[in-house]
Amino acid sequence: MTDDMRDLRDEVWRRNEVDSPCVKLCTIHPTERICVGCMRTIEEITAWSRMEPETRRTIMAELPSRAPRLSHRRGGRNARLQSRAAE
Repeated sequence: MTDDMRDLRDEVWRRNEVDSPCVKLCTIHPTERICVGCMRTIEEITAWSRMEPETRRTIMAELPSRAPRLSHRRGGRNARLQSRAAE
């Protein structure tokens, strides 16, 4: 592929839209029901491609405030071990 064709292809597929916040760590937190990677809800993720740019901007602005919701951990392996030892 020539450089001219590569540049043309990039222009054709480039969009003037709000980018997705996806970081490819797609796991939904079991109690908070938000993705641990991008902090969006399942509903926001599935509707993202159909949303208006202003709606996307609003969600993007809210995402940083959602991070503290995931900071509380259930204890992981240590909590399971302690629970078993107490039985």
